[in-house]
Amino acid sequence: MPSFHTAVRTFTMPKSLNESLAEPGNPQLAKDSGRSHDGAKKATDEYTKDQKNPLASDQPQHKAGITFAAQDKLPKLPIPELEGSTSKYLAALKPLQSPREHAETQQAVEEFLKAEGPELQERLKKYATGKTSYIEQFWYDSYLNFDNPVVLNLNPFFLLEDDPTPARNNQVTRAASLVVSALSFVRAVRKEELPPDTIRGQPLCMYQYSRLFGTARVPTENGCHIGQDPDAKHMVVLCHGQFYWFDVLDDNSDLIMTEKDVSINLQTIVDDAQQTPIQEAAKGALGVLSTENRKVWSGLRDVITRDEGSNNADCLGIVDSALFILCLDYTEPASGAELCGNMLCGTSQVEKGVQIGTCTNRWYDKLQIIVCKNGSAGINFEHTGVDGHTVLRFASDLYTDTILRFARTINGQAPSLWASTSPDPSKRDPNSFGDVSTTPHKLEWDMVPELSIALRFAETRLADLIQQNEFATLDFAAYGKNFMTGMGFSPDAFVQMAFQAAYYGLYGRVECTYEPAMTKVYLHGRTEAVRSVTSESVDFVQTFWAENPPQQKVDALRKACQQHTANTRECAKAQGCDRHLYALFSVWQKALDEDGAEAASSTGLSSNGYSSPVEGSSERDPASVVGSPGRDSLMSVDGDESHSVRSNGNRVRGNSSPSRGQNHNMPLLFADGGWDKLNNTIISTSNCGNPSLRHFGFGPTSGDGFGIGYIIKDEGISICASSKHRQTKRFVDALESYLLEIRRVLRMTQRRGTSPKASRVREASATRPKPGSRLKSRGRVIKAHEPGKKTPGTMTPADESAAASDDEGLGGYGFFDAGMLLQALKARGEGLDDGSTKPSESATVNARRREIGKKLRLSEY
Repeated sequence: MPSFHTAVRTFTMPKSLNESLAEPGNPQLAKDSGRSHDGAKKATDEYTKDQKNPLASDQPQHKAGITFAAQDKLPKLPIPELEGSTSKYLAALKPLQSPREHAETQQAVEEFLKAEGPELQERLKKYATGKTSYIEQFWYDSYLNFDNPVVLNLNPFFLLEDDPTPARNNQVTRAASLVVSALSFVRAVRKEELPPDTIRGQPLCMYQYSRLFGTARVPTENGCHIGQDPDAKHMVVLCHGQFYWFDVLDDNSDLIMTEKDVSINLQTIVDDAQQTPIQEAAKGALGVLSTENRKVWSGLRDVITRDEGSNNADCLGIVDSALFILCLDYTEPASGAELCGNMLCGTSQVEKGVQIGTCTNRWYDKLQIIVCKNGSAGINFEHTGVDGHTVLRFASDLYTDTILRFARTINGQAPSLWASTSPDPSKRDPNSFGDVSTTPHKLEWDMVPELSIALRFAETRLADLIQQNEFATLDFAAYGKNFMTGMGFSPDAFVQMAFQAAYYGLYGRVECTYEPAMTKVYLHGRTEAVRSVTSESVDFVQTFWAENPPQQKVDALRKACQQHTANTRECAKAQGCDRHLYALFSVWQKALDEDGAEAASSTGLSSNGYSSPVEGSSERDPASVVGSPGRDSLMSVDGDESHSVRSNGNRVRGNSSPSRGQNHNMPLLFADGGWDKLNNTIISTSNCGNPSLRHFGFGPTSGDGFGIGYIIKDEGISICASSKHRQTKRFVDALESYLLEIRRVLRMTQRRGTSPKASRVREASATRPKPGSRLKSRGRVIKAHEPGKKTPGTMTPADESAAASDDEGLGGYGFFDAGMLLQALKARGEGLDDGSTKPSESATVNARRREIGKKLRLSEY
């Protein structure tokens, strides 16, 4: 039989983004003229209301092209003024530095503005001409040159709410449901029928959706690349660490299987995986290798692919090019913290010296949908090309489609989320599907000694990494967004100040804190860093923890929240300092790399090319988790959350400057200690608000820091905190204590009759004259809070005298024992409730592809 050397259809070896960005005609190149927010809005306004919102239409008239309609009109990310960025930089550092340190940083900034700053600013402007974004290439470099394992360092997770239909809350039915919804989403993106994300009618950049499916992060000796098969039509399933695949789309991106068909395939896979004892399967669980150091993983991939056309090379191609990975776990995590840990890094459980935890059932270089045995589901995603805001839209639409499909089984006229749907696979002509293979195939790797040894050591290192991190969750149900807005606060700012107060109450100091703001109102926009520690926030935490009158505490909180909201507004308009200064640093670094230290201080440098951050310093900003309530979302401003933009959770993770031994005429701004301080995030936070999510989170961004993902709901707050064993549970308890105490303080100083969502009929009843009707006057009126009585779930005094006497709510609790407050309150009885393939080659490749892996016998159901 002749041997074929044609590349497998489903995957062409990826090129780096560095190369692809430079290709003529590539989307990363963009003209500078004719772009504006108004122009982008007009481009989407050409589509009807039904096309922009299919869910609100009975029978939408579908028209392709709406998804990316505004891309050619979106304005580019503006390059801020140099003086503005440096003044914001100083303001962000002032509350974190001693007077002496701040004086040194001020001097460094002054020198920078006089010397290298203006020159670097001009180089950056020249470099950005004709490109989609001045920061994009530097951003990719910071991610792709990150050599440490991506698990727990870069990849975030979402934990979905349970399926609202109880019958679907078992593994196979839930997984099949999510797969069908995911494929409908893929189809909508590929056919450009997915309505664009918007903020108050303003379309957002949709480019990231084109990078969501069929992509893989591929390590090489010189950093990672992102490879993509834009025509991928198969998915890969991981079960007990074993790999399976089958086709799910045809060449038109239409679904070729019903939900029942997918269920049968998945049950067949589960049954087959159980045939191999888990201790034996663990020895071939190659997914563990994706958790290795990137250079180590690169060398191991070379081992797998060294023989072109080999079984191992073809198997790896099948995995790399899959639309996404479905992970079917055999465990049933019980607590919220265990569920979060399972979605972020899997579990570690060693029996008889063999790892049998779910950490072996992952492939971290791709988008993963994870489903536990009890139906609990989540998403873990590779972060380089997509932010959390994009994946959140995906997760939200999955959840929504699940509900609507169930509704259509009750009422066939129930609406659909999609502008158009695939033809019913059960009614199609069999010849119309084309060359597809819907029967599951098991990938059987050839475990050569090099891979077996590497797998063992990768697993032990991963187990170490998992053991070094801990998680704690808080499902705070006492109040949520409605109470915060009712009291006149921006919910996001209110919760950010809670983090500051809780940390200060435990440790008596403030630390560098980070929250991302989404900038997708601009072409290829990602995020900007909001710095939560301000002079106002420091004044608030000090006022709160001292023995001050309640009104003084509230006034300080209000000022701190207003300042945070103002900073957030600026960052949402891409007018923060972090991205701009990092781009200037990267331009300087690029010049240094290209022409050496001497040329770095000259004036005749080319502004073409891209930075290659110094090894060990590429940890900047590797995991942005954007939160948004849905397509219509915007960061909360002055408490207005009706269309709130949630901040993404992008995090700055380490130093962006080389070590002091490599200064080479480094601009004083980047050599100053303030640069290191602002780039060492201790409290990394991200606000993601969506009812489809139960929790979301990420690992800590520094060895002595916390990673905090939070969701602000109408009547509650969900928080997932992680750290490397920094008393995470105690910190979460301190948060809960603070949230209860600040509510008590607010109620003493600002009484509101009803929540913003409540009907105003009570207000009308209170002001109306006494009823003339004899019947309406009957009965004793029942008060919500009767004098002298306490109501579970609140610390609000029943009358003003009680409020005064209760002002010592924290009693003797001070800086070092705030974590005990919750127990104290409970004790008091306060109840807490790109390459193309010729058709002839494609046919040959498809014929080969069908033979890859062992063909399974379908179960009879």
